[in-house]
Amino acid sequence: MQLSPADLHILLVEPSDVQRKIIRKKLAEENVNQVVEAASMQQAMQHIAQHKPDAIACALHFADGTGEQLLKQLKGDAATADIPFMLVSSESRKAQLEAFKQSGVVAILPKPFDAMQLGKALNTAVDLLSPAELELTLFDVHDVRVLVVDDSKLARNHIKRVLGNLGMQHIVEAEDGQQAIGILQQQMFDLVVTDYNMPEVNGQELTEYIREHSTLSHIPVLMVTSEANDTHLANIAQSGVNALCDKPFEPDAVKQLLYRLLEQ
Repeated sequence: MQLSPADLHILLVEPSDVQRKIIRKKLAEENVNQVVEAASMQQAMQHIAQHKPDAIACALHFADGTGEQLLKQLKGDAATADIPFMLVSSESRKAQLEAFKQSGVVAILPKPFDAMQLGKALNTAVDLLSPAELELTLFDVHDVRVLVVDDSKLARNHIKRVLGNLGMQHIVEAEDGQQAIGILQQQMFDLVVTDYNMPEVNGQELTEYIREHSTLSHIPVLMVTSEANDTHLANIAQSGVNALCDKPFEPDAVKQLLYRLLEQ
């Protein structure tokens, strides 16, 4: 049975009593009423150990640690690595948020957030927990061969999870563009999903290699980037990328992009 946001059991980790009340009210407006609260990192870990939540909504700063530390702890344990994690923070500095974008969070919600932003985040969590295969007319989705290129293992794991939920079973990983080029010289693929920011050979340079120097010059390339600069994105687009996708890597957006790429 397909889940809905109302089915979610959410752990809300927020040190401020006032903010917890505000966020709970917003969740209730989305019919999400199964919410457990934690005011500290320690309380959060105790709750998680006793009852694994369906999703976590977490602030950035606590007296006993940070949301990033909690996320790393969860991702480092196979029992909790797959819990959808939403950051709720007024932080807007790119450097402070980059670690979350690279770690496979389902959403970064600002304070205050609106109903549309919350609804999108909740639906992303549902998509991860309740897989729905991509139905293609030109391909059997189970046969689609994908190369995932990202220097962050956590990001690769998240991308693989999203693609796997869509029914893709043949997924090869590369840690950077240089390794990807070596793999592309040895194997055939139907799709490349690549990060932009990588050492040695970045996503733009990898795409230019695919377009100009490989036997796979027509393969669709989906680039995943946390870059928000319009000029920068325009330069990336000119390198031959078929589609751009933001980090966090959202299942519904990816589903639409892949449908367009693979059915054209």
